[in-house]
Amino acid sequence: MSTRTLSIAKAVNAGLRAAMEHDEKVLVMGEDVGRLGGVFRVTDGLQKDFGEHRVIDTPLGESGIVGAAVGLTFRGYRPVVEIQFDGFVYPAYDQIVSQVARLHARSGGLVTMPVVIRIPFGGGIGAVEHHSESPEAQFALTAGLKVVSPSNAHDAFWMIQQAVASDDPIVFMEPKRRYWENGEVGDEPHPLHASRVLRRGSHATLVTYGPMVRTCLDAAQAAAADGIQLDVIDLRTLSPLDLVPVLESVRRTGRLVVVHEAARTLGLAAEVATRVQEECFHSLEAPVLRVTGYDVPYPPSRVEEEYLPDLDRVLDAVDRSLAF
Repeated sequence: MSTRTLSIAKAVNAGLRAAMEHDEKVLVMGEDVGRLGGVFRVTDGLQKDFGEHRVIDTPLGESGIVGAAVGLTFRGYRPVVEIQFDGFVYPAYDQIVSQVARLHARSGGLVTMPVVIRIPFGGGIGAVEHHSESPEAQFALTAGLKVVSPSNAHDAFWMIQQAVASDDPIVFMEPKRRYWENGEVGDEPHPLHASRVLRRGSHATLVTYGPMVRTCLDAAQAAAADGIQLDVIDLRTLSPLDLVPVLESVRRTGRLVVVHEAARTLGLAAEVATRVQEECFHSLEAPVLRVTGYDVPYPPSRVEEEYLPDLDRVLDAVDRSLAF
């Protein structure tokens, strides 16, 4: 099997390029995605190679961008929409929830909605409110949408192609502070809607996704120095949730810590904790613990490190679980 090393940003770019080469009906559209190549340069070079009719610089109007994408699907296109920053998605929320998520069911299955909505999400880049949001739960709870989040270059390359090929609308959450981290990209994709065990352990289970995967892997490595072996599971897809590997792990370890950047109340961790409690109650040796952001608006950049979960907070939760 051949591999190549790419950053997550370059992997998304390469995946979009492959999807556009495979199907001329694939379009990329959004604010500054063409001439500029996106504020994170994820779409760099695509307009030059595929033209202004397939890589479209739109006006600054997220509702209009998503609404236009809905119309394009009726003409057989497969639009990939970029929301420039996570907090900018809210003007398009009505279109996403009221139209994108519902048209397949509303039409009795006659209409497909092959729209991919790319959203750079999460903090850690020194930005401000509306540039460092974690709105994934708001889309994961919406019936009719699928929500995925790659955490590494291999997944970024393959998952964007799988999302584009899907006839279902997919919200594609990209961990922006990990854009420049390099990783190997192999020849074979993993199933799109499947969780993956990234590290095996026996003392406790860490479950996470997106930008927190690297944090949890670092925490597991630090814990191993003290003789504590942790399972680390990357959910990869937030809707639908694949909890089979999580349940199997918790039945072995008896302890679970769920980690995400988003606020604590009604976050993905709450759903994971509930489902694990329902299925693994008699296997649990301690309460399911959560390490999350706080229930406040995203703070100014000078104090965001106090807001974001880090290695120490994850290890503290592991210690509390083991001590129970």
